[in-house]
Amino acid sequence: MAHEDFVKGLEGVLAAQSSICFIDGAAGRLTYRGIDIQDLAENSTFEETAYFLLFGTLPQQTELDAFIKQLQTEREVPAEIYTLLRTLPSTATPMEVLRTATSALSAYDPDGHDNSDAANVRKAVRLIAQMTTLTTAYDRIRRGLDPIQPDPSLSTAESFLYGLTGEKPHPSSARVFDVCLILHADHELNASTFAARVIASTLSDVHAAVTGAIGALAGSLHGGANQRVLEMLLEIGELDRVEAYVDNLFANKKKIMGFGHRVYRTMDPRATVLRKFAKQLGEDVGNTKWYEMAERIEQLAFDRKKLYPNVDFFSAPVFYTLNIPVDLFTPIFACSRIAGWVAHTVEQLRDNRLIRPLALYTGAEKANYIPMAER
Repeated sequence: MAHEDFVKGLEGVLAAQSSICFIDGAAGRLTYRGIDIQDLAENSTFEETAYFLLFGTLPQQTELDAFIKQLQTEREVPAEIYTLLRTLPSTATPMEVLRTATSALSAYDPDGHDNSDAANVRKAVRLIAQMTTLTTAYDRIRRGLDPIQPDPSLSTAESFLYGLTGEKPHPSSARVFDVCLILHADHELNASTFAARVIASTLSDVHAAVTGAIGALAGSLHGGANQRVLEMLLEIGELDRVEAYVDNLFANKKKIMGFGHRVYRTMDPRATVLRKFAKQLGEDVGNTKWYEMAERIEQLAFDRKKLYPNVDFFSAPVFYTLNIPVDLFTPIFACSRIAGWVAHTVEQLRDNRLIRPLALYTGAEKANYIPMAER
């Protein structure tokens, strides 16, 4: 492989064919199977979006009803998984727990080692349904509470919020959270999705692919940005302290959390959508403080440095306004991105070739073995 062919981090390198998601970074455009993300956020639901990503077409009402019913039925996890969650140490992070529990689910899946296409789709649907249950169950267990049995009448967004507190959420809160799930559901060949496709390409199982994706998402350069945004907002504390804080960051050549993106060269279209819903949520629940702080930071970052926020920037105040624990922000990402992960996994397996790139060797051209006595 020639030096000129090497691209660090595979930036700009085409690594797969896919009909699931398209990003135009220069124009700030994101589509799922051709439909603009703003249209889906305004008009769809997470369940319909997940169906669309997985099956490739917008469902008829009867198809959507059946899919929702299937998700609701599959939301519960085996009792042995709850036992596992209780045995994990209190020092385990929610992402570590989610990764471990997802891997363990494969041993209890009704389709076992059946890796046919039909079985893979069934596994995909179960994982979409179960991810919220795993996340909320562990949060309650670590607080010394019993997990709340999923209510089969609730949507995915409602089920997550209900699973944390045992109280059915306000419709406005559920709707905004549903939009968050739609916005995070897929994002082309991000690190976690690519990890899932690499694992799937070996003909490993769907659970293994998703487990690997969760491991990639847990990294601080991928899934933890919204948590760091919230930590920044808490550090600032009050609206009247925002300007001094931002100016101090710039003076010391430090980054503002939640700004910039590897792909987008303009506004992240997901941030545009979520800004509107974050404001609406704050007004509906009577707490606009965190949104107002985020809005002021956005204004200052653009005025000072022409910086644009990404989706993580506005998801942080939304989640905090919903009283979601900060260390669950990244698991929420997984509860949404599971739809994209399984869609990409199934797509990879339907037209598979083992993903095996080359490396640019930079070691010694020739070396001799030196016997131990002569070293």
